Parts: sequence; C-alpha cells; structure tokens
Amino acid sequence: MRPMGPRAALLECAGLHDAVALRAALAGAGLPGLVDCAAGAETVVVRASSPAALRGIVAAARAVAPGEEVSAEPRTVDVDVVYDGEDLEAVGELTGLGAEGVVRAHSGQEWTAAFAGFAPGFFYCLGEAGTLDVPRRESPRTAVPAGAVALAGRFSAVYPRRSPGGWQLIGRTDAVLFDLDREEPALLRPGDRVRYRPVRELVQLSPAPAPEARPEGPGLVVDEPGLQSLVEDRGRPGSAALGVSPSGALDDVAAAAANRLVGNPADAAVLENLLGRLRLSASGDQVVAVTGAPAPLEVPGVAGWAPEPGVPFALRDGEQLVVGPVAAGARVYVAVRGGIAVAPVLGSRSTDVLAGLGPAPLAAGDLLPVGPDPGTAVQAPVPVPGPPREPVLRVVPGPREDWFTPASREAFFDQEWELSPDSDRVGARLRGTPLERARTGELPSEGAVPGSVQVPPSGTPVVFLRDHPTTGGYPVLGTVHPEDLSLLAQLPPGARLRFTRHPAPDLTENPQE
Repeated sequence: MRPMGPRAALLECAGLHDAVALRAALAGAGLPGLVDCAAGAETVVVRASSPAALRGIVAAARAVAPGEEVSAEPRTVDVDVVYDGEDLEAVGELTGLGAEGVVRAHSGQEWTAAFAGFAPGFFYCLGEAGTLDVPRRESPRTAVPAGAVALAGRFSAVYPRRSPGGWQLIGRTDAVLFDLDREEPALLRPGDRVRYRPVRELVQLSPAPAPEARPEGPGLVVDEPGLQSLVEDRGRPGSAALGVSPSGALDDVAAAAANRLVGNPADAAVLENLLGRLRLSASGDQVVAVTGAPAPLEVPGVAGWAPEPGVPFALRDGEQLVVGPVAAGARVYVAVRGGIAVAPVLGSRSTDVLAGLGPAPLAAGDLLPVGPDPGTAVQAPVPVPGPPREPVLRVVPGPREDWFTPASREAFFDQEWELSPDSDRVGARLRGTPLERARTGELPSEGAVPGSVQVPPSGTPVVFLRDHPTTGGYPVLGTVHPEDLSLLAQLPPGARLRFTRHPAPDLTENPQE
C-alpha cells in the first residue's frame, strides 16, 4: 500500500490477475468516498474524497483475498482484423514466428481486457498463450491511425483514435472502441474476453453525420476567443477504468469562486480562458463574474464604469465584455448566472483536450447557452489573494521514489524548477537539473492521479494535471497535494517554483491522533 498524495493510494498486487480482481471487488463494493478505481499491470490505484475515506478503502482492499474471482460473467467480443500492419514482418522476426505465424498466434488465442489507459477505450489485453511478447518501437510514431491493432510487451490493443504511439502495428480493424452514442461508450470493459478474427477486408457503411444544431437563445456569444478558451466544470471522475481522465477546471478554486459570485452551484460549468484577450457579447441580459488571473475588464460603450474582477455585474443584451491580457497568473474564469448549459458528456460539460471529450475549444461565433436561473442571490465579493510570485507546492513522496537515487530525491526538493512553455492541461512540464534513476528497465503500466509527478527517461519531471492519461509507464516520484494544483494552474510559462515534502497519510483504518 503506497500513498499517492493525501487522498489516493497505489495498491501493489501479485500480478495482473490479482490487480483486475481487486479493482472489480472494490468497484462493486459500494465503498463510501471512493472517487475512482483503476487497475494497472500489477497494481490498483484508488482515489478517495478524503483521507478518512481512503483509510476505509485501503482496509477493504486488505480484506479481499488474492486472486478472488469476480462474480460477473465476462462477455466475449469479436474484433475483425485485416493483418497488414507496418510492423507485421518485424514482429515475425522478433518472435521467430514469421508474419503468418504472428497472425495465427494473435487470432488463435483468447485475450482478456485487463485494464484501460492512454485514451478512452484503449484496453491492454493479455493473451492466454504468451507467445507474442515484443518490445515497443525504439522511436514512437507521431501519429497512429484509429483502428490500428498493435502489440507491446505481453499486451495487444486497438488504438481508439488517431494519436502518437510506440506499439508494434500488425493490422487494422473497423471496430469502434469508444462511441458516446452507445449506451456503454466503451466497447470493452475490464474482464471481457477478446477474439481477433482475420478477414480479407473491412466493409463499413456509415451514415452521413447529421449537422449539429447551433444553440439559440440567451447566453454568451464568443466574439474573439483567447489562446485557449474551454468550457469546464468539476469534471468527470469515476471513469478511469475506461481510460477517461477526471478533467475539469484546472483552477477549481477560481472556478468555484466565480460560480459563488453569480449564485450558481459550485459544479456549474464556466469558461476557462488562457492568458486573457477574450471578447464575449451578451445574448439577453446576463449576470457575470470573472475570477482567476487578474486581467483588466471593459464594457465598451459604457462611460465612466468598468467591471472589477471578483465582483458580479450585469451585462445587458448586446453589450460586450472585453477581458484584456492577464497581469499575472495564467487562467481567467468567467461564470454566467445559470451556468453554461452545453450538453454533458459522461456526466460532465468539461472539455478534455487529451481524449477529445466534451465541447470543442471555443471559436468566434459560438453561443454558450445558459441554464435556468438558480433562484439564489448573487454573493458579495470576498478578496482572493493573487498567485504567489514564487510558489512552493506540497508533495507527498512516492509511490516510486525508490526508482531514483537518494541524491536525485533530494535534488527534486532542493532545486528551483521552471515551467516549460510546452505545458498544457495534460501536464506541467518542468525544466531543471535532470533526476537520475537508481533502477533501469520499464515500469509496468500503472494508474495515475492529478498531481502525479512522473519522471520519463530524460529525468525532467511532468506534473499530471486534469486531462492526464489514466495510466503511465514512467515512475512517479511524488504526488502534488490536491489543494496546491490550483496554484500550478495559474503559473505562466517561464515561472519558477519549488516543492516541499508533505507527510504521507496514515493508511491504517483507525490512526492514532
């Protein structure tokens, strides 16, 4: 049992079978405070609503017998494959089976959908024969097409969407791995049996997509989006087992403050805007509040008055709100009374930039519809301090700090890091003195949580943010405290930051005070 911050833990199992069984047992136990639960190759990651809930979940995990079978009957899913992948010949040489032997070995055994990760619907499937254990490519491809059937290590998988990838490609399928129009979006679920069937060709007749109806009525019209303008709420936790990240507003404190000011519930959807420079117009009379990174506000045509950040104000029908460039920080949040009422996806209105879920990034001309009036009063402003110039973020060491030399573990906390310009909602990428590993080799894929400090072979850490992949194959040195992620969300490129150790939670069921 290894802590991952104050509200999550990595549970090590004897192997893949035990990890899959433990995840199923915990997910089906109705445990109070269990936010998410996802298996990896040899581990299970659990995320809880509080430290007390985490202790109860860990206690329940200890009570599960190793290898305990899941009562639900697994389904069998057939996947038609044309075996013409770019790496088929290379895999034949690596295994000594030849191309035809690879096809027979791949299609002649049953595979088990063990765990999801990397992208929604991407399942690591384990074969019963174990004859196709091949390494990843030395140089990953920048783009693997959707439907590519691939091998890596002991696993086979199908890429659900076009994305970078380093697996060996042996074929292609027209099976849709993730479809939001289905009752169960993911084609596979943990424990399913998968049979790959060789076919000569794929024939798929798809109806022409119906044109999207543009919303009409009251709301906010995007006249000019910022560098990145997204709709976000509190996210969609609970779907990590399907490869879906939590997503949601990066600065949840600022988003909740904006909602409170206009009288919305804390989980209403808001607009998240990177670095300001945003123009919105009111369709109908609206009540608006702007929080987050400080930026000048203006309503052109209204003489002698300008809105203030952190104060609710009326935006009359046809009036325009101009958000200038941020003076400090990174992200501005705009709340409108009634909330932004775009259609929810898997229970959330948030945009997930890695998975491509939720509404598309906002463009000029988009109308953001508003929901019904919440029937509550707008709230008085409360002063909120701006982002610190040199933030110090709390980090709980582990779960894989033993993969690094003692000197590197100290260097992570002793040095000052710089936020790289290529940081995004997936991860905050850091610049500094690279950290040296004490162990070599590959770490079997395991789950991650927001705040995981993952260290790739380059030695420069990446702090996972809301749109992170649900599993990863690089060791996690520590986990940023959830309450400090809002500070990280407000750092612009080039900002300097430090980390400090935070005590690990006590994972015993009844800790002594």
